[in-house]
Amino acid sequence: MNAAIAIDGLFAGQVAQLKGDSRSSAIVKTPVHNRCLLTAEGLAGDTQADRGVHGGDGKALHHYPAEHYAQLAAAFPDALHLAPGGLGENISTRGLTEAEICIGDIFRIGSARIQVSQPRTPCWKIDTRTACEGVSAFIGEHGLAGWYYRVLEAGEVAAGDLLKHLERPADAVSLAEFWKVIRAQRPSIEALLRLAHASGLDDAWAGKLLQRAEWLRNNSQGSAP
Repeated sequence: MNAAIAIDGLFAGQVAQLKGDSRSSAIVKTPVHNRCLLTAEGLAGDTQADRGVHGGDGKALHHYPAEHYAQLAAAFPDALHLAPGGLGENISTRGLTEAEICIGDIFRIGSARIQVSQPRTPCWKIDTRTACEGVSAFIGEHGLAGWYYRVLEAGEVAAGDLLKHLERPADAVSLAEFWKVIRAQRPSIEALLRLAHASGLDDAWAGKLLQRAEWLRNNSQGSAP
């Protein structure tokens, strides 16, 4: 993978009612043009409607590869907002995708230090944001969701800063492999345990993977949950 790539865009947003929906979200982001404080809670000025699934430790910063938008646009030509910043990400880059990124990777960005903690789980907000049914499911099916960071050291960041790779765990699992395993109808117990014990993985994800492995162990002749 590249030792350092430039941050093409930095984005933040406020909770507001989504267009055409009664529910609220902060998926609508706007570019941040100045240096911005990044803490364990996320970017200054960035908010979340549901803290149970976005923001805070393990989900402080969402990174989405700009390359994915071309694939989404080809599959959904009528979808809206398929451009960097359009799906609620905080960071946009080119040259780094799930194939190169591993759970537990540590980076320097500006004066902050961050660690890959988990993939993003696509939800209903994406279909609402793009005004196109099926985009969220497509993202999940093809592993195009981007990923979250936890913040190990707070600092200031800005568009144009370099994202510098610092460390990778010895037991590293790429996000592409992660998606392949969790999408499988009946993954091997060994693969699930490898994911669950990956250094740096968010505790909630580890728990889900261990639970699925235990179910498979106890239901070896049944269908996967």
